[in-house]
Amino acid sequence: MGGDISNVRVGDLVAAGILTINDGYRMRNAELGSTGTPFVRGGDIGHGWIDHKTVDHIRPEFSERIATKLTKPWDVAFITKGTVGRVGILRPEQPPVVFAPQVAYWRSLDHERLDPRFIYYLLSGAEFQARLDADKTHGAMVADYVSISQQHDFRLSLPEIRAQRAIAHILGTLDDKVELNRRMNATLEAMARALFKSWFVDFDPVRAKAEGRVPSGMDAETAELFPSEFVESELGRIPKGWSVAPLDAVAEFRNGLALQNFRPTDGDPRLPVVKIAQLRTGQADSGEWARADIAPDCVLENGDVVFSWSGSLTVVVWCGGRAALNQHLFRVTSKDYPKWFYLRWLGVHLAEFQRIAGDKATTMGHIQRHHLTAAMCVVPPVPVLQAASGLFGPILERQIALNLASRTLARARDELLPRLLSGELEVLPALAEGSKA
Repeated sequence: MGGDISNVRVGDLVAAGILTINDGYRMRNAELGSTGTPFVRGGDIGHGWIDHKTVDHIRPEFSERIATKLTKPWDVAFITKGTVGRVGILRPEQPPVVFAPQVAYWRSLDHERLDPRFIYYLLSGAEFQARLDADKTHGAMVADYVSISQQHDFRLSLPEIRAQRAIAHILGTLDDKVELNRRMNATLEAMARALFKSWFVDFDPVRAKAEGRVPSGMDAETAELFPSEFVESELGRIPKGWSVAPLDAVAEFRNGLALQNFRPTDGDPRLPVVKIAQLRTGQADSGEWARADIAPDCVLENGDVVFSWSGSLTVVVWCGGRAALNQHLFRVTSKDYPKWFYLRWLGVHLAEFQRIAGDKATTMGHIQRHHLTAAMCVVPPVPVLQAASGLFGPILERQIALNLASRTLARARDELLPRLLSGELEVLPALAEGSKA
C-alpha cells in the first residue's frame, strides 16, 4: 500500500475530531411528503450508489428537525440493520438527503488525515467486511444489526494520507466512469420515454398531420407511415388503422420460482438467485443459490426484461449476468413484438400498477394478472413498428451496452480493491499527490 499502516479504533478517530458517525432520522409519517429533503432507506442504497430520487421526502416545514442529520458530499452511507455493511457514497452533484434509522453516515472531518472516498473503499473491502460479519449482532428472530457504539469499536487498517488518496484516486477513476455511464443511460432513458409518449401515447405525429402540419423530429419517409385521422376505440380516439390490445397480449409474463425448493447440493451446477433486492442493485450477490437445471424460462440472461409485481414494483433490463429468477418477479418476453415496445408500455403502466399495490394496506403491495389484462396498449401497424424499431432498438442496445461496461468496470474495481488495501499492489507515489477529494 505504501507507507505505514495503523490499526486504529474508530472511536479514537471520533474522539480526535477526525471522523463523525451519525445515525438516521426517526421520522413520523406526518413529516413525509412528495417534496422536501429526500428520505433515503436501506433499499435505496446499493454498492457504491445512493438513489436520492425517492418517493418520500421530509417536508420543508420540518427542516429544522433534520438539520443535524443532513448529509454532505462524500458522506458514506453504512447500513446498520438487515443488510449490514452495505455502503454507498453521496456524490457532490447529489442533493443533501436524510437517512432512515437503519442507515448511518460516516463523514471525514479532517481531509488531511482521513480521505473521505477512502472511507468508502475501506468499508467495502473484504478484510473489513469479514470482521464486520464477526462483530455484528446476529438476531435469531430479528434482523442483524450494529449499533453506533459497536461501530466505534471497529478497527480500521489506515495507511498514511498520501496512500489513502492514491487508492481512492485509482478506484475512484473506475467509479467515475461507472457514474458517467449511469448519467448517459439516464439521458437515453429520458429520450426514449419522451419519444415513445409522443408517438404512441399522445400521437403527436398524427395530430400534426391532421392539422396540416409536418410532424417534427422525423424524416418524411417515417412521417408518411403515420395516418392523418383518428377513430374511436375503447381507449378513446386512436390513430386510424391502429389497434388496442391488453398488456398481457403484447407480452408474456413468466413468474419466477420458489427457489428455496431448488437448492443445489455440493457439486451441483448452480446459479445465483435474483429477488427484488437484487433487482434494485443490479447484482445477483445475495449469497443464495439455486440449481442450474431449473426451467429455462426462469433463467435470466443479460438484456432480459424483469418486472417485480410485488413489494417494490419496478421494471428493469437485467444486466447482472446469468441468474435464477425468484417468485414475485416476472420475466417478460414476446414472440410478436420487439423488446423496446413492451418495455415502454410496461413503463407507461407502472405508475398505475404501483398505485394499485399501494392501496393494499393489509398485505404486501402487489398486482394480480387481471391487472395486466386491464392495462391496454395502442398497437401500430407493422410498418410503423418496424420504422420505430430503427430508432428505439439502438437506444435500448446502447443502454444495455453501457450497463454491461459498468459491470466490467465494477468487477475490475472489486478485484483491485483488496490487493491495494493489503499492499499487494503498490500505489505509485505520483498518484498520491494532487488527488485530494
